[in-house]
Amino acid sequence: MCFCRWSGRCRTLAAGHGSLRVLANFGVFFTLTFPNPAGAQSSAPSGPPESQQFAPTDDVAAIRAQLAEQSAAIAKLKALNEQRAREKPAVRVSGYLQIDWTMHNQASQDEINYSTGTPLNQDRFTLRRGHLRFDAKRGQLSGALEIDANTTNGPQVRPIDAEVSLHSTESDNPSQPSVTATAGLMKIPFGFEVPELDVERPFLERSTVMRALFPGEFDLGACIAGRFRFAELAVAVMNGHPIGDKVFPAVAPDRTKEFVGRLGTHAEITPSVMLDLGVSADTGNGFHEGTPTTKDQLVWRDDNGDGIVQATEIQVIPGSSATPSQQFHRFALGGDARLAIRFASHSVLNLRAEIVRASNLDRGIEPTDPVGAGRDLHEFGWYLGATQEITAFGLVGIRYDRYNPDQDSSEQRAVQVVPRDRSYGTCALLAMLRYDDARLAIEYDINRNSLGRDANGSPTNLKSDALTVRAQVRF
Repeated sequence: MCFCRWSGRCRTLAAGHGSLRVLANFGVFFTLTFPNPAGAQSSAPSGPPESQQFAPTDDVAAIRAQLAEQSAAIAKLKALNEQRAREKPAVRVSGYLQIDWTMHNQASQDEINYSTGTPLNQDRFTLRRGHLRFDAKRGQLSGALEIDANTTNGPQVRPIDAEVSLHSTESDNPSQPSVTATAGLMKIPFGFEVPELDVERPFLERSTVMRALFPGEFDLGACIAGRFRFAELAVAVMNGHPIGDKVFPAVAPDRTKEFVGRLGTHAEITPSVMLDLGVSADTGNGFHEGTPTTKDQLVWRDDNGDGIVQATEIQVIPGSSATPSQQFHRFALGGDARLAIRFASHSVLNLRAEIVRASNLDRGIEPTDPVGAGRDLHEFGWYLGATQEITAFGLVGIRYDRYNPDQDSSEQRAVQVVPRDRSYGTCALLAMLRYDDARLAIEYDINRNSLGRDANGSPTNLKSDALTVRAQVRF
């Protein structure tokens, strides 16, 4: 029997048939043996299995565990990004449709306005708005393009919103300050009702004063808007001719620009009472179109209707020299307030009010031209409105607005010059059914104006009350 060292371990080998050679080298003994004959057994215990002899160390196992965790995290992040890409694609498409049925309008006639060639009938179906919007955002840069199709004055397709924006931050957290710079065709930042989305506004149309001063609600320019906690500020420089301007829609006849802005605040008085306040201002220049040179004209007016030219019926209209175009100053100052009171989850009372004082700014109802009138025209308008939710499916509302396009208006009556009230007044009564992204609203508008004349020739109300039903769907 002999002893040997093999892999740092001692073993006892039993001698059997065959030969045994022992080699000594640097104090280490190696024993080579021939196969034992049958029946030979070793008294030393067997060594560990090969898998245990070459098992990885603790460091290698830890590295492998970390790699496995990183692979799982990468796979999870990749799946999350794919899910976000499906939920929020690079380009988001949305839109809405508004179909109006004017069931009755007192001003409607089955006739044609021969000066413009448009029909006077108002009792009809109309595609009031059909909007298709594309939104894209990558990091702090975003863009939007919105197309409007309508049949208000015949079939029409036009861009209504096209803007590029740069955001100071990607988050929408109101507690963090944020600044956004925007350029393009955008909403005019004046008051509350002008920037309000058509698809979210409860009443069918904006108040008379806003449709007169800011027709179309969109203008070309650049805007910087900032927000921090309860304060909001938006300042824009624009062409000054909105897309609904009756004289120069969406163009700039002069190089001067218009400055418009709003400073607002949002306060939570109690968890169920919210208050919004704001002040707005607008200043710029309007444009008076000049006249070309005219020649002398000879006019015959058959006063007695006999068809014979007589000397007393011939009139000479002398020619005139050209007059240059001119600019005139215009401005507006307004204030707005909103109050929301929540009584239950689907019972919210919303109150809204707005007041505007302006000069030479009417561009939608009675476009002002102080150069031609020889004096400035001062506009004044306001509205009060309230809506009440009735469960999740119903809403009722009322709004009264009043607008005077010329507070200094007067007219000649007999031998006297007397003041004239040219105000427009509208009381809108609203009832609405809502389900998901669909609405069915019915509104009766009681309109008062001074466009008519009584038997004595004095201004009186021209009947124009209207009953309208609107179906709306959002997608």
